[in-house]
Amino acid sequence: MSVVDLGPVQAVIDRRFRVTVSVTIVWRLPKRPGWSWQAPTRRALERDEQAVDLSERR
Repeated sequence: MSVVDLGPVQAVIDRRFRVTVSVTIVWRLPKRPGWSWQAPTRRALERDEQAVDLSERR
């Protein structure tokens, strides 16, 4: 996940917990309890390619 992708995560934290955090803190959050930014190892079996294409264009 790049720094550009962390903006929406930062916004959710702000709305949900009413706490303003920097992008650096958002990046470090999953590392604290041992989590990581991981992608799925394979694609979903029931994947709607057209819907994925539309969401990636936004």
